[in-house]
Amino acid sequence: MFLREYDRDVRYVKGVGPNIAKLLGKLDIVTVPDLILHFPRDYVDRKKTDLISDSLKKGNVNLLVRVIAQDSIGYGRKKTLKVYIEDDSGRASLVCFGRNFLAKVLIPERLFRVYGSFTYRYGEIQSTNFEIEPFSEHSENFERIVPIYPLTEGLNQRLMRRIVANAFNLLDSRIDEEIPAYLREKYLFPPREEALRRIHFPEDFDSLEISRKLLAYEELFYLELFMLRKKKKRKAVRRKRSAVSHRLKNALIRRLPFRLTDDQVKVLEEIEKDLFDTKPMMRMLQGDVGCGKTLVAFLSALSVIESGEQVALMAPTELLARQHAENAARLLEPIGIRLGLLVGGMSERERLYIGEALRTGEVDMVIGTHALFSSDVKYRKLGLIVIDEQHRFGVLQRIALAEKGKNPDLLLMTATPIPRSLSLTFFGDLDISTIRTMPEGRTPVITHLAREGNEAKVYDRVRAELNRGHQAYFVYPLIEESESLDLKNAQNMFEYLSKEVFKDWKLTLIHSRVPQEEKKRRMDDFVNGKCQILVATSVVEVGVDVPNATCMVIEHAERFGLSALHQLRGRVGRSSFRSYCFLIYGKNLTESGIRRLRVMKETTDGFQIAEEDLKIRGPGELLGIRQSGPLRFKVADLTSDTVLIENARRDVEEIIEKDPGLLSPRNLTVRKVLERVPPYDDSLLAGG
Repeated sequence: MFLREYDRDVRYVKGVGPNIAKLLGKLDIVTVPDLILHFPRDYVDRKKTDLISDSLKKGNVNLLVRVIAQDSIGYGRKKTLKVYIEDDSGRASLVCFGRNFLAKVLIPERLFRVYGSFTYRYGEIQSTNFEIEPFSEHSENFERIVPIYPLTEGLNQRLMRRIVANAFNLLDSRIDEEIPAYLREKYLFPPREEALRRIHFPEDFDSLEISRKLLAYEELFYLELFMLRKKKKRKAVRRKRSAVSHRLKNALIRRLPFRLTDDQVKVLEEIEKDLFDTKPMMRMLQGDVGCGKTLVAFLSALSVIESGEQVALMAPTELLARQHAENAARLLEPIGIRLGLLVGGMSERERLYIGEALRTGEVDMVIGTHALFSSDVKYRKLGLIVIDEQHRFGVLQRIALAEKGKNPDLLLMTATPIPRSLSLTFFGDLDISTIRTMPEGRTPVITHLAREGNEAKVYDRVRAELNRGHQAYFVYPLIEESESLDLKNAQNMFEYLSKEVFKDWKLTLIHSRVPQEEKKRRMDDFVNGKCQILVATSVVEVGVDVPNATCMVIEHAERFGLSALHQLRGRVGRSSFRSYCFLIYGKNLTESGIRRLRVMKETTDGFQIAEEDLKIRGPGELLGIRQSGPLRFKVADLTSDTVLIENARRDVEEIIEKDPGLLSPRNLTVRKVLERVPPYDDSLLAGG
């Protein structure tokens, strides 16, 4: 990024001694380039001077004042300097907690610039949080747009601004350009050296934004180049599958009591085109809860089975795997498909029997959990892998299953729609199919918010649905009582609801500590209508399909993420019956908690919810890769830079088309692509 002679220790910068260097190290600032690439997190416009009379109307004000007098408040060690100031509009005071040394600076009759927030207390306008600078014609931290940097304890903004400025004095404008000149001209980007200076010392917000866009585009450009390399590597593997008559697929479609939606038909065509292409399929099928993804996966599997190959469908939980197996048995066994189930809770004898059937080809399609890629499991000819709720599996698990076959096709499914900006970047080496329309007869779930303490009204609404012959879920964040968290839990509430609230109905309890066989029995009772209320933790987030259930009650809803709330709400509304979701929230809501509940109240569109989830949680948590290290760009913002992402991807594709050699590992190393990609674990990207 910079010439090597400038990749030197940060202690070369004027004003940075051993102690400051140690503090900078806590911010991962070790070299001069590190310091220059430590970008501001915000900016404050101090070009306009405010008045004291306006200070209570604004969050922060920028004042030019005269010191009137000094005083003190408190006694002994708590004695604190208080300074009175004025301008033409009025008077105020500065309360200098921990800064009594300012008595030698804020001398009466002198002029100062003051930036801070003011409140009305004790009969006067006062501030305890402020910055000051003696008035001069050439201000260091006023009369301009001022950067606000991420800091650590022991550093302050004035010091950081000063040493960043000193770092630039070492560079002599000798900074390498990172993108081709014609792309810079195409988007009217400034030279890189100029953009970096503007980021730290902006003259106006317009030039700041165009500089930010250049640096964001660079990050996205190299990421897209990296992703296209992965995609090319995958596409280079070739194999051939014989054409089939689609006899099995057509037989299943004829048996369905409904017609496929237009989106299901379109997506099925996209998948089948891949299945009979000369390259292995690597496709993600995304769609909202209840849109019919599993049926599309079954139909796709039939074409592979008809060609003489096997299919494995992997689910993240035994509960979901059994649900898929039951649906597959109902739909596929009548047309002659031989099915198998392989989960961790099976007996050794059952595992050996299924394992032998897979090895000899007596099973056409096996459904299971991570047991599918155990070392002792062998397949005769594995042609297609379907992975449901793909974000719950690591890539190493996907690779382990893929190695059971010879370049099998891979279909990833997710009910958590991927925002467009993420699909263009972190899933750029995948082809993506989307189902947006819902099957006919489905009605949107009505969502109600209820504050803790108003549960009785919710219970009355649920009771009315039970009287109509319907069923309900009650979901809690904890299994049992916690000493550290004052939250309701599934076990205690199961007892309370059974004995006090719904005495006339049968309830059952499910959570992760219930043994698998018992959990299956209880779930079967609920599915078959033998009990009317299912009390659970978020273990029922996926894999539960009970059309007769019309009420979902989630207590302490603020404790759940948007994706989990949307998935849980998706357990109801799976028929033509009017369904309801009740979100009961606690008293101490955070700002993000309020935003999540508001989104859930305002929309049932999973794609819109995914976009909002990205804004609230950020890409690291949303993609489930936070544990591998923070997923962050220095400049680019996936929630607002979608246009830049699309431009970068298109430009990279055009460059690669003209010069495929840029995708070679050698050139990627020379161009320092891997250094330009944010610090996440590459192995966690879809595709491995």
